[in-house]
Amino acid sequence: MFRRIGMPFSKLLLTPHSIQPIMDLPTQAHLKTIRELLTYRLGDLRADVHAAELERQADAAESGQGVADRKDEAAKRQRVALSGQQEERDRQELGQVEAALRRLDAGNYGDCSSCGEPVPLDRLMVQPAAERCAACQCKFEAHALHPA
Repeated sequence: MFRRIGMPFSKLLLTPHSIQPIMDLPTQAHLKTIRELLTYRLGDLRADVHAAELERQADAAESGQGVADRKDEAAKRQRVALSGQQEERDRQELGQVEAALRRLDAGNYGDCSSCGEPVPLDRLMVQPAAERCAACQCKFEAHALHPA
């Protein structure tokens, strides 16, 4: 299971009863760093989503008060639309981060969900919630933009 993030099969410890991977210290450190990055980002995203919800509630409460001119209304509609798009992106990323933490807990973090090959550590350090290797992610995005 740890081979997928850089642990070759030659590092397996064979015992009469089982096969156990020996996780070297650099791998342990990388996984700890990745978990910390994901946990930190999870907290940020939860705070951002909560703030957006509070802002949406305040906008709703304020909408019935006072007389506004057309410019004010247009600016408010634009701000609300932009805020809604940002909240949606934050919610999507929140789901991706939670999924990455579940993969870490399950022991299959670092496997490309499309081809099954290991996702390079450099990619995971930059994009800890990455579900696919760069090549498969490009194919996934191209297909999403231009479905066959």
